[in-house]
Amino acid sequence: MTVEATSAGAILFRDTRGRREYLLLKSRPGDWEFPKGGVEGKEELQQTAIREVSEEAGIEEFRLINGFRKDYDYVFQANGKTIHKTVHLFIAHSFEASAELSKEHRDLQWRDYEQALNTITQDGPREILEDAHEYLEELKDDDGEYI
Repeated sequence: MTVEATSAGAILFRDTRGRREYLLLKSRPGDWEFPKGGVEGKEELQQTAIREVSEEAGIEEFRLINGFRKDYDYVFQANGKTIHKTVHLFIAHSFEASAELSKEHRDLQWRDYEQALNTITQDGPREILEDAHEYLEELKDDDGEYI
């Protein structure tokens, strides 16, 4: 029997000295990932993503970038059950320079695009980071601001 599970989160980035950096969190098993977590109650996916960024990264000053949502899925075993999890990722722009490590993770790092691609272990999130990076490049106006 397979149990369906839904998570949502965000590819969180900041702009530092003219370059974009993405926040990666190291999970307990050792994978590097984006802030994400299970949908609670009647939450919308975006509400879950916002809550998880706040809970897992300790960041309050950020905004979701409109028009981007991608998902990936994977299957794993837990407590004798097969779980099929679908993760929906948005993009969020952090206006805070630092993040705080939550109890759910072992480490956190801000990485530039190339470093982030090389750090993420799973194909699904890595491919979505590629899409998100491209999306953000296209959103910039002549002054380098996000439209």
